[in-house]
Amino acid sequence: MTKYALVTGGSRGIGRAICIRLASMGYSVLINYNNSLQEAEQTLEAVRNAGADGELIRFDVADREQVEAAFNQWTTNHPDHYIEVLVNNAGIRKDNLMLWMEPDEWDSVINVSLNGFYNITRLLVKNMLVKRFGRIVNIVSLSGIKGMPGQTNYSASKAGVIAGTKALAQEVAKKGVTVNAVAPGFIKSDMTQDLDENELKKMIPSGRFGTPEEVASLVGFLVSKEAGYITGEVISINGGIYT
Repeated sequence: MTKYALVTGGSRGIGRAICIRLASMGYSVLINYNNSLQEAEQTLEAVRNAGADGELIRFDVADREQVEAAFNQWTTNHPDHYIEVLVNNAGIRKDNLMLWMEPDEWDSVINVSLNGFYNITRLLVKNMLVKRFGRIVNIVSLSGIKGMPGQTNYSASKAGVIAGTKALAQEVAKKGVTVNAVAPGFIKSDMTQDLDENELKKMIPSGRFGTPEEVASLVGFLVSKEAGYITGEVISINGGIYT
């Protein structure tokens, strides 16, 4: 029986690396994207090169109606299957000091990270509970644990997902569903390309930025059966930055 995994924001960066890792574990990967069709197609090609199949599924995680329509369509097309792994990876940054932060900069970041977590997770968790197996991994951030100046919106959104992770884990644990969060520090990706790597790596004990593949390896372990007794955890992957 085909096993399915959904990765939101799977078209590039950490999301792409997670898609490839899940493909290498035998999952048919649903690669969610919103605007980045060309990058999503490249991810799909990489997934197939990793030995598994995949499909593109377009929706804006912040748009509840879009999410429901896409999920209902997929369920209609796959009546005998369910999505057993969900990686909530979609996120955006709109950094600014609170003093200057526009309402859209606040709302859009909260809507993608926090409301997006709700919009998709509530739809998928039911079948995980019925089947008595599921893995939910939420990609959060160092920013959501310790807070980062200039990122009040991003820190608040990721901290909300962290709290949601801990609460949901307790709701579903008896049914064989685990819910964990992975909190990357500074990772080489589109999200960090505007940061001063040479300056920032001075504060990282490991002395370097991490790679998307290192984050994906951790996600791969958390979705495996070997990680069945780990739930409600927030695991940092940040090169030793004290949190």
